[in-house]
Amino acid sequence: MIEEFRRAKRRKVADTILVTDAMTDSVIGRIGNLSETGMLVMASAPLVEDALYQFRFRLHDPRLHDIAMEVGAHLLWLDRASAPGQAWTGFRFIAIPNDQAEQLRRWIDAPGGQYE
Repeated sequence: MIEEFRRAKRRKVADTILVTDAMTDSVIGRIGNLSETGMLVMASAPLVEDALYQFRFRLHDPRLHDIAMEVGAHLLWLDRASAPGQAWTGFRFIAIPNDQAEQLRRWIDAPGGQYE
């Protein structure tokens, strides 16, 4: 039996949530899963391992409105995907405003979520 060692539960993302680099205003990929402390992104833009990034993305709230998020993130790892020009990437959040962190917590815990 495999034990789970992650500290924060990760909610799978059913919809397409695009991630934009706030510095270049270009889409770098889409979120695969999301936790209070980080995210898995299928990147379609070249990224640098161990680099710091500022990202924007929008979460769809069950009450039918979007939640705008802007986070500072550290790229911990990347693994080239089988599709050319794509990579799975793991980010740890290093800066997130308190109000957005609370909204993220509520989105992760909302009914109907699937977790990894």
